[in-house]
Amino acid sequence: MPDSNASDTRVAPPLRGNERTAKLLIAGHFGAGKTTLVQTLSQITPLSTEEVMTSAGVGTDHTDLPGKTKTTVAMDFGRLSLSDDLVLYLFGAPGQKRFFPVLRDLSFGSLGALVLTDTRRLTDTYPILELIEGLALPYAIAVNAFDDAPVHTDERLREVMDLEPSTPLVTCDARDRRSSTDALIVLMRQLLSLAPEASR
Repeated sequence: MPDSNASDTRVAPPLRGNERTAKLLIAGHFGAGKTTLVQTLSQITPLSTEEVMTSAGVGTDHTDLPGKTKTTVAMDFGRLSLSDDLVLYLFGAPGQKRFFPVLRDLSFGSLGALVLTDTRRLTDTYPILELIEGLALPYAIAVNAFDDAPVHTDERLREVMDLEPSTPLVTCDARDRRSSTDALIVLMRQLLSLAPEASR
């Protein structure tokens, strides 16, 4: 996972001030890979509010997830220039139900959401989807390809998540910049396809 400390050597393209900007929400259940995706994509040193999980989270958080020792308690923030004139501001929201009010706040002004999921815990995605749909936020699903996660067909995933045919579904590796960028592009294409309808 990329490190967001002082030794980070990211070099972001300077902003000219005339770029188009878009705020995107990175959502998903606990441990789906949101922080990793934001850190992978951000061209600036990302802001992260991860804290070490303690015994206080037992019974509330999945403290038994392999290798999972931290959790986001407010948000992750990153910036990505998708092209010379389009800058994306990425806001990663915590996935636990107790932080849903934070997710709602972060959704204000967002054009859409990329919802990450882990096929080992698909049922954990349902409350997130319900919340995103309740906010009337366009979204795309990105299945984060964990090394030991079961692989399902798109048809099966759409069935179990009860996705509309028009909802984009893509597989990505949140650790890989190209793969994560491709997932964002799928979301952006979805948003562009809805733009004429939204402007009526």
